[in-house]
Amino acid sequence: MSASKPPLVVSNVIFFVTINLLGFVAAPIYGLTVGFSGWAWLVAAVIWIASGLSITVGYHRLWSHRTFRAAWPLRLALAFFGTFSLQNSILVWAARHRVHHRHVDDVERDPHSIKSGFWHAHIGWMTRHWKTSEINFDEVPDLKKDPIVMWQHRLYWPAVWVLNLGVPAALGWLAGDVLGMILLASAFRLAFSQHCTFFINSLAHTWGKRGYSQDNTARDNGVIALLTWGEGYHNFHHAFQADYRNGLRWWQFDPGKWVIAACSWVGLARDLKRTARFKIQRARLQVYFQELEARLACPSAAPTWREVFEREMQQFRETVNQWQAIQAERMQAGADALRDRWRRTDFRTRYKELEFRLKMQSRRLAALQRSLQPQAA
Repeated sequence: MSASKPPLVVSNVIFFVTINLLGFVAAPIYGLTVGFSGWAWLVAAVIWIASGLSITVGYHRLWSHRTFRAAWPLRLALAFFGTFSLQNSILVWAARHRVHHRHVDDVERDPHSIKSGFWHAHIGWMTRHWKTSEINFDEVPDLKKDPIVMWQHRLYWPAVWVLNLGVPAALGWLAGDVLGMILLASAFRLAFSQHCTFFINSLAHTWGKRGYSQDNTARDNGVIALLTWGEGYHNFHHAFQADYRNGLRWWQFDPGKWVIAACSWVGLARDLKRTARFKIQRARLQVYFQELEARLACPSAAPTWREVFEREMQQFRETVNQWQAIQAERMQAGADALRDRWRRTDFRTRYKELEFRLKMQSRRLAALQRSLQPQAA
């Protein structure tokens, strides 16, 4: 990225300064001196939840990554409530996000590369006319064919004013608290929810673990997941961006995953994409091997540990080769052969055996890591 800073995007700067002053200064003062009505709290909570989930489920996992397919009523609801978040139209959001994934960490092409600085990744990339922030609609030819996406794109800015100012004002009038409703359900809710989303670009590329890939700066962090509707499991997401889940484990906080699954149960979502368990285990083991190799480079590491490492690496390669061979055999068998129950069971059993082998190897490598800790200290 060029050392000279481009001109400010004046409209964006004015908006961010205004919404943060209203949300984080005026709203608390009003709340302490006057108080918010119960209706204001309720409306703020409903819009915050609906709009936040519409970004993670709709803008991100449905339209940017196509991790599932949605019926038109769900797409319409996600487009409608996503507009409350004031994060631009689906078309613009997805175009930039796809560039981010293709060129993650590249300061010359990633719109919000963390390597350009924490502030730049968090909000600075939107405050100046950076070349990396330019929108290329060639990234989203599929979305141009979606009538709901294009409808929202055409009407986006009028809708933003109506939904973020008109709706709170009208509901505040009905509740007898116009100013309180606007400050809480519009200003504070917008300022808070936007910074939580921005944390995905900044904190989630700074703080956490890289358990699935060390090829980029994305991290997994359960605390960030609590603030971002499950998007804090960012290392997993960058490793497997076509997966509709971010939190892989059942106990990980990922309401976006739960909403998509629930919609599939009632027929509003289908074709949910899940990464094969073997691929996930393979990625975790590759990270283990990278970490172990770095520790074994320490002069104090015993030569016997290097032998163990090489033996485990060889077994890993053999397991991966066997899995690829089964994959090729399965593709060659074709759909007709796979309709046979015995063939399906045979393939499933062989896959399970290889998955179990990787699981056991993962335990051995974890034990090897613990054994090497004293030498690496």
